Amino acid sequence: MRIYQVDAFTSEPFRGNPAAVCILDKIRTAEWMQSLAAEMNLSETAFLLKRDDGYALRWFTPAVEVDLCGHATLASAHALWLEGEQDELLWFHTKSGRLTARRQGEGWIELDFPSKPEEKSDAPPELLDALGIRSPRYVGRNAFDYIIEIDSEEQLRALAPAHARFRSIPVRGIIVTSRSSSDAYDFVSRFFAPGSGIDEDPVTGSAHCCLAPYWASRLGKNELTAFQASKRGGVVRVRVEDDRVKLGGQAVTIFHGELLP
Repeated sequence: MRIYQVDAFTSEPFRGNPAAVCILDKIRTAEWMQSLAAEMNLSETAFLLKRDDGYALRWFTPAVEVDLCGHATLASAHALWLEGEQDELLWFHTKSGRLTARRQGEGWIELDFPSKPEEKSDAPPELLDALGIRSPRYVGRNAFDYIIEIDSEEQLRALAPAHARFRSIPVRGIIVTSRSSSDAYDFVSRFFAPGSGIDEDPVTGSAHCCLAPYWASRLGKNELTAFQASKRGGVVRVRVEDDRVKLGGQAVTIFHGELLP
């Protein structure tokens, strides 16, 4: 079996979000895939198995299987094209339905994902306390995560959450976002994922399935450029089309090799 490590949503090595991609030789058990994901110890490991109509795709953190992951899907498409896949449009069959990845110019890849809009919600007091946020501009929640808008990018970058306190909150993750202070981006975000065993995810494609419709409605346009302001950082282009979100990103191979077990 071939295995890759790919930095996704970046054009530079050691930036963006790293994912492992394992191209399976046969059906493997969830226990086996979870063990390999723990061995890789990255925020996500993707597992691909060839089908007549595309690829079966599953995603695992070191702790759990997840239903939707953007950066590991981007990394999977990148790895398949390195492996010699000829189709410009790739089909993935996942727990979140059928997803696609398409090659675009200048090294960009566009993913077609389901939109996951939020509804207004009250945040648990312990959540805002753990973030150190007193007066959010907005709090909402979708099927996966809380989304919290705050006043400025400066405030967002300065957040120093008490991660251990998040773990008692029954939610996959917490998206914190604001308008960008730079003309290069429309909005910025950070993503904390206690429900997946990750303190802070570097760049989160699935969070942008919520962020894209959220900011599209507020900024009055359907095509936006986002920056996830983690330590590694990464750029995500988003486009809202009805109940779908198109996520654009680049990817860089760090290494590839042969999996022996």
